[in-house]
Amino acid sequence: MIEQPVDALEKVLGELPMPWVVTMADVKLAIRAMLVHRPEDWPTGPLCRSDRTPYPCLLHRWGRRVLRSRGLPDDVLDRLAERGELLVRVPDRGC
Repeated sequence: MIEQPVDALEKVLGELPMPWVVTMADVKLAIRAMLVHRPEDWPTGPLCRSDRTPYPCLLHRWGRRVLRSRGLPDDVLDRLAERGELLVRVPDRGC
């Protein structure tokens, strides 16, 4: 069996904390985290494309939690993660 890489930062810090109040800047950063930290297939299983840790990595999970807190369902988040390099426009109103 091939050993999966370990995210040392995650071992020390645990999960990244959620912001007290989720602002538009947090939403934009969460979308960016999900787009940059998407899965890539490797012989050991899916790894984060950005930092080569087991997918979903620390930043991808944080992005999902932030976007879920704004009411986005998992199926929408999955489609967002699949879009990859396409530009995503986040509206500046209503958040």
